[in-house]
Amino acid sequence: MLQVNIDGKTYNVNEGSSILEAAGKAHIKIPTLCYEEGLSIYGGCRLCVVEIEGERLLQPACATEIKEGMVIKTHSPKVQKVRRNLFELIIASHDISCELNCLTCSKNGNCELRQAADIIGINQVRLKSRDKGYSEDRSSYSIIREPNKCITCGRCIRKCEEVQGIGIFTMANRGPATIVTTFEDKGMGNVECTNCGQCIHSCPTGALHEVYHYENVWDVLNDPSKHVVVQTAPAVRVAISEPFGAEPGAVATGQMVAALRRLGFDRVFDTNFTADLTIMEEGTELIERINNGGVLPLLTSCSPGWIKFIEHFYPDLLPNISSCKSPQQMFGAVAKTYYAEKNNIPLEDVVVVSVMPCTAKKFEARRPEMEGDVDFVLTTRELARMIKTAGIDMLALEEEEYDNLMGVSSGAADIFGATGGVMEAALRTAYELITGEELEKLDFEMVRGLEGIKVAEIDINGLKVKGGVAHGLGNVRKLMDRIKSGEEFHFIELMACPGGCLGGGGQPIPTNEETRTRRMKAIYEIDKGKKMRKSHENSYVQKLYDDYLGKPGSHRAHELLHTSYTARGV
Repeated sequence: MLQVNIDGKTYNVNEGSSILEAAGKAHIKIPTLCYEEGLSIYGGCRLCVVEIEGERLLQPACATEIKEGMVIKTHSPKVQKVRRNLFELIIASHDISCELNCLTCSKNGNCELRQAADIIGINQVRLKSRDKGYSEDRSSYSIIREPNKCITCGRCIRKCEEVQGIGIFTMANRGPATIVTTFEDKGMGNVECTNCGQCIHSCPTGALHEVYHYENVWDVLNDPSKHVVVQTAPAVRVAISEPFGAEPGAVATGQMVAALRRLGFDRVFDTNFTADLTIMEEGTELIERINNGGVLPLLTSCSPGWIKFIEHFYPDLLPNISSCKSPQQMFGAVAKTYYAEKNNIPLEDVVVVSVMPCTAKKFEARRPEMEGDVDFVLTTRELARMIKTAGIDMLALEEEEYDNLMGVSSGAADIFGATGGVMEAALRTAYELITGEELEKLDFEMVRGLEGIKVAEIDINGLKVKGGVAHGLGNVRKLMDRIKSGEEFHFIELMACPGGCLGGGGQPIPTNEETRTRRMKAIYEIDKGKKMRKSHENSYVQKLYDDYLGKPGSHRAHELLHTSYTARGV
């Protein structure tokens, strides 16, 4: 431990800590913009500069390591003056040409520029905002880039490179003309972007945000000729309350269902229903591959960000991917056939809306292989915005239940939202389908948690099934390389986002390790509290097979619930 003096008070701090970390533990706020926990230190914005006794120049707190006996002033007059000047220069490069820009910005309510301004004490801006004259990048189905709001903090670049291992962003030009862009300024929809949306979480200014579908959803809700059904992903229920002031991980399933009905949806269903269906199809596919010498390992297909990643970077492993559609797309396919026919609703009148924690789901819904299954995809953030626009106090609502038929699910479906959850759900079903015996212990602890890569071997009646789990595309790449080097697996679950869907690009901001951990705990509590915890025990899924599909892996099931993917190259 080292002893330092910060703002007149002595603290003991761990050796190797930065001034910023030490100040944080002392509950002293230092403004930052280019700093993000978990990313490399850039030190570009300089807003975190502090005064150190004995040193002539101010030093960046994020990049300066604590030394024994340091005397540090974090908010001296000299520091405050420099910060104000720096902040005004940063603001001059950010599009605040009219107040309307702030009112309509995607970061309205959690703008880091505003947070920094509060700490610095900005009450006027002397420099006029400079119009950079850049056009918006709308080439992607999932993410919009607004260069005029960019302050070149570099966080999106580092997130994409260091965490996701992709690196689609770069800085171009010099001086005031510096801009963050894509290769040859081709646009995010024309490079190797996986649509994961992690860059959105890192962007402090609203220069990156999802492609909005909520206006389209309002239109269909207000069209009496349309029968609009909505599905909600498992990770949404433990995050949707955050924009309304609740703590991360607060479960608001019943209130969310009630709010969706008040918005005007004709039926409120659960993506968990088709998560159970996915396990039936994917589990059957795994057993068939094991028994019949099929291509192994079987790779899960629930994460559209991961799917686009393998299409770009590991196309030779495409035969390993499960042919199952994701639960989102399975739901759309079933809603527009089985549900529509059972309720005598013309297909052209059925509109399927998804509420997802994921920006990549917007791209998935537009894939030509599955186009038409799902009409519109709302992120968790977009749904919160719609609920607020409708004047609904969601957390004050009485809890309501999902509609039957496609609203009943097992606990196994709930844990799909967490990294390792698909693996655990599949093992619960695969064990009983293979052995014909009831599984005594349902919790597969070895595949839970936020460790980047997890490997487990399960004994199923003498058959050693080796599984792997990876989340975050940087970890996915490492596991893919292990497969290519010859390491043998039977089944691998892969998720594009850190933490799985709980940390998806469409989740409330901030989404960091703490929020992911708390959401994950809540997901497992939901599972633990359910009487039905295995996908194959879902009586409504069984009825779907009896009435419509026949059996898992049938010809009709393949027509509706399975797909293929495309090599894209880099």
